[in-house]
Amino acid sequence: GRPGVCFVTRGPGATNASHGVHIAMQDSTPMILFVGQVDTGMREREAFQELDYKAVFGTMAKWAVEIDRPDRIPELVARAFRVAMQGRPGPVVIALPENMLTETAAVADAMRIEPAVSWPAPADIEKLGAMLASAKAPLVILGGSRWTDEATKSIARFAERFDLPVATSFRRASLIDADHSHYAGDLGIGPSPGLKARMEGADVVLLIGGRMSEMPSSSYTLLGIPNPQQKLIHVHPGSEELGRVYQPALAIQATPAAFAAAVETLKPAGAVAWKGEAAKAHADYLAWTEKARELPGTFQYGQVMTWLRDRLPKDAIVCNGAGNYAGWIHRHHRFHSFAAQLAPTSGSMGYGVPAGVLAKRQYPDRVVVAFAGDGCFLMNGQEFATAVQYDAPLVVIVVDNSQYGTIRMHQERDYPGRVVGTQLKNPDFAMYAKAFGGHGERVERTEEFAPAFERALASGKPSILHCIIDPRAISVGKDFVPAVKA
Repeated sequence: GRPGVCFVTRGPGATNASHGVHIAMQDSTPMILFVGQVDTGMREREAFQELDYKAVFGTMAKWAVEIDRPDRIPELVARAFRVAMQGRPGPVVIALPENMLTETAAVADAMRIEPAVSWPAPADIEKLGAMLASAKAPLVILGGSRWTDEATKSIARFAERFDLPVATSFRRASLIDADHSHYAGDLGIGPSPGLKARMEGADVVLLIGGRMSEMPSSSYTLLGIPNPQQKLIHVHPGSEELGRVYQPALAIQATPAAFAAAVETLKPAGAVAWKGEAAKAHADYLAWTEKARELPGTFQYGQVMTWLRDRLPKDAIVCNGAGNYAGWIHRHHRFHSFAAQLAPTSGSMGYGVPAGVLAKRQYPDRVVVAFAGDGCFLMNGQEFATAVQYDAPLVVIVVDNSQYGTIRMHQERDYPGRVVGTQLKNPDFAMYAKAFGGHGERVERTEEFAPAFERALASGKPSILHCIIDPRAISVGKDFVPAVKA
């Protein structure tokens, strides 16, 4: 897509924006961040709010530059847009000294920038067909960016022709309809045992768009480094990613959209050796996600998620930040529409609410639900005011266990009896919503959720449902008994 453009003040404005830059880099999202800078005549004096932005953002962004001549603004801004969109997309940071905002120069406007699109060579597609023809247990993994809705549909048709099981990378579940007969699940945190075994037993892995970084690779254990035990076919728009960690048997530099178009006419020569494996993989996925386990307490979060799975429209957009609460979303929700999942692969807390506000503004006719843990909401919940200001009636579900659950879980597991700094004293989030002019309700029991959710939708206002979950329900997979009362 086109880059998002953000303007911030120097110093604190830039440091506050840094986690957004990091998110954009790890998500491969094009972004241009303009940052104020001190006057060029004051540089290197540690002037008020002065920072060296090339040093601050140099390893975080694709490119960081400071413009010190007004006649170079068109040149460098045009380059920034191209860098942000080209190859693997990402963020670019442009520092603008104060005098660059007032000095003038006679220059031509820059033209509209379009990224170059790399296509697979015919020989690559021929070799791909040959590798699939000799495979016994192939697996397709979808991830990364530079997808289109049509590309996802094209890859689904490709999977049908070859009867290929298709998995998705961490927080990229909406790259294929969860109801598709070939969908095998997502390789996120805590993947299903069946999918993990399928990945380990694959002889050919076709990775389209993704990088197989720490999360989807189960901490770099599912593929050998540098030489995977599987034959890896890696399709990626950025040449720098091909062979960066895993040495592929076949490297194809192409955007997912270009690759999808190139394989549209590729067909198997005859019956495939793995016939029926995709159906088995999909059945495993359905069984893994269907039923939620019983939790301690009166609020059964898993049952709420399965109810929402059936209640939400197929094109609903679901957002979340980071925390154990997200595990229930990844385990039990099923995405059906392209780009219906908005979640940071960087694991950044505070992402869900602002992402939900943007989604509702962009798609006002679609239902938007933003999940946040109590700690996650407190990172960026003030953006609820933006939702009210711009009439973006999303529904925010705050899952409140009065603790930083992920950190507490590790403390209890590794250092029992030594719980430090993870307990929270929370406000009434329902009253918080009302204070901003939105709709808010407190939910303490499972049976209270459905009517509260319907009232939130019917209110026509940005809403918060403050859901109280037992602290012992620490993760989607297990409970814990505190060693000490913190």
